[in-house]
Amino acid sequence: MHNLLEQLESLVRRAGDAILSVRRGAYEVMEKGDQSPVTEADLAAHRILVEGLPSLLDVPVLSEETQIPGWSERSQWHKYWLVDPLDGTREFISGNGEYTVNVALIEGGEPVLGVVFSPELNHFYCGAKGYGAYKNGTSISVRRLGGNVPTVVVSRHFHSQQIVDLVKSRFDLVDIRQIGSSLKFCLIAEGLADFYPRLGPTNEWDTAAAQAVLTSAGGAVLSCDGNELRYNQKSEMLNPNFIAIGDQTLCWMPDLLSQLN
Repeated sequence: MHNLLEQLESLVRRAGDAILSVRRGAYEVMEKGDQSPVTEADLAAHRILVEGLPSLLDVPVLSEETQIPGWSERSQWHKYWLVDPLDGTREFISGNGEYTVNVALIEGGEPVLGVVFSPELNHFYCGAKGYGAYKNGTSISVRRLGGNVPTVVVSRHFHSQQIVDLVKSRFDLVDIRQIGSSLKFCLIAEGLADFYPRLGPTNEWDTAAAQAVLTSAGGAVLSCDGNELRYNQKSEMLNPNFIAIGDQTLCWMPDLLSQLN
């Protein structure tokens, strides 16, 4: 596992360098069929990853920037790479630096390995089942909430005030922090935040790598039924509503999960 992660880090950093190269020049912002933005940086990172990943582990590669194979083919996949070559394209365009390169290895519907790399911040997060979670080579873990003021991380563009209000109802003080991309999960994984509630559409490539990091650090990404998010279980690739959490021991978590419907 260690050797695979080392090789994967080298590949993902190459993708990050390609993004930074585009970032330093002039680039065109295009619009995909779903009206979401895409740039040459997305495509440059995509090319590096889809060409390089099979040499690390020769299984199918599914990237946000490729045509999604039909369910008849995809349903036969037990193990595959799931890639978001530039998570947080809006952050990239706005220039705030809160975007990441995400790569996950899915096995039996579970993200068993994931890396999340922030090229601008030079933060490299990785996690794998039975291996633990790391940031730039240093072990990380979630925090127990205890008497701490909880930090809720939300998207800069989409967030649910409903669940933020529920968390606030349980504590005298709540810190709300807005941040882009999969860095929300990573802040929880390294013990700097506690919750990330998400009501609204996300795709499987948006969450898989960061879920692997967070679960390896002791956290969880749960849907309303209390189960971990799973992958490649149906023809569409949309996630249900979910909450990413650090401290799984909170007795009022069922109330929070019930609000995800």
